[in-house]
Amino acid sequence: MNNRRNFIKKLGGTAAGLAIGHASEASSIEGLEKKVLHSQIKTTANDKIRIGLIGSGIIGHYDTDTALKVEGVELVAVCDLYDGRLERAKEKWGKQIFTTRDYRELLAKKDIDAVLICTPDHWHQKIAIDAMNAGKHVYCEKPMVQKISEGMAIVNTQKATGKVFQVGSQRASSVAIWEAKKVLDSGAIGELTYVDAFCDRSDARGAWNYSIPLDASPATIDFDKFLGHAPKVPFSAERFFRWRNFKDYGTGAAGDLIVHLLTGIHTITESKGPNRIFSLAELNLWKDGRDAYDLINAVMDYPKAQTHPAFQVITRVNLADGSGKGGFGIKLIGTEGVIDIGWNEFKVKTLKRHSAPGFGGYDSFDSFSEKQKVEFKKWYEAKYGNAEVGYTMNKETTYEPPKGYDDRLDHMIVFFNGIRTGSKIIEDASFGLRAAAPSIACNLSTERKTPIIWDPEKMVLKS
Repeated sequence: MNNRRNFIKKLGGTAAGLAIGHASEASSIEGLEKKVLHSQIKTTANDKIRIGLIGSGIIGHYDTDTALKVEGVELVAVCDLYDGRLERAKEKWGKQIFTTRDYRELLAKKDIDAVLICTPDHWHQKIAIDAMNAGKHVYCEKPMVQKISEGMAIVNTQKATGKVFQVGSQRASSVAIWEAKKVLDSGAIGELTYVDAFCDRSDARGAWNYSIPLDASPATIDFDKFLGHAPKVPFSAERFFRWRNFKDYGTGAAGDLIVHLLTGIHTITESKGPNRIFSLAELNLWKDGRDAYDLINAVMDYPKAQTHPAFQVITRVNLADGSGKGGFGIKLIGTEGVIDIGWNEFKVKTLKRHSAPGFGGYDSFDSFSEKQKVEFKKWYEAKYGNAEVGYTMNKETTYEPPKGYDDRLDHMIVFFNGIRTGSKIIEDASFGLRAAAPSIACNLSTERKTPIIWDPEKMVLKS
């Protein structure tokens, strides 16, 4: 615990330090305190950074639109394999935008400083490595890789080229995650024992059944290039636009959503990850031709480390949630309280245990003989007197971001600050692999029906 507290003090002016939000009290009522979070992540300079987008789908638009909110960032090129998206790029971002179906043409452009890689997962490794070797900084969407074995090549390329590389799970820059870290490090909830993390969805789009344009055809889509090293199959618009539903191109609920949860957990605890992962998964509702699971449950064992005690993570993604609530949450349970995190807000509940255990009720006391009951009461009163029994819940505190807060924007600012000033990137290639590997291991565990053994220090599978 002391090491974690010292870490906070040492953050100083790094990107990580800037990501820690300040909390100011907004209101206080009996039993509840409310605080508003304020991010300290700021753009460091207005040097122009020219970016290229590779993969202009849903997340490509979200990432690009957010990147363009950062001062001095300019979009100059877009790559996609569907003609309609290239047409849309010029409609939205300007006719001057260079467009291509071949990402290598984009990487060859000398006026591009950095790229956003927003392609299907099975293209992440190759394009990321090619981009860094071409002298480009890289923002690569999560999960960093489709297969665990692909990860070290990205780690090594980043080290060899010295390029800035950041994985695109914005949880690593969220003001709520960093403020929750401060609460954990303060000892407010005692010693962390386990984490309950989930991401549930109820509707079709949440289960990746995205819209398909009516002109989708081999003439408008370079389907062979989309397939890449994946098995060759006949043209399928469903596979192109709903690639997350297929194991050949994506990583399913585990790589797409559990990786978000682990990114938050690893940022808060400074953990390098679990050493054992066991998972069960099913395809229950969305039997629409996909082979990716719509329900996955996993248990992960985090060994004791210098920065945290041993703890367990219990995690779930359910794309067929019948409650209609859906939602996203990370609940850190300690010996003296709970930090319950939503997306960019959280609550802290703590308790005070009293010295006296009490007796009676659901207790062995009623099984004693009358004589022993009398003797026990005398002993209890002599030992505890009138001390309070059990525990008392303390005042609950809620933390909320300011209206309009966008953790994706904070994450982009961290990336561009890294390019401009060399400030630290928390979610670098090593962090990205340490979050992606245990997530992808959930799929492996389900397929193999056995726990997966992972070395989070050396970043290698042991079984």
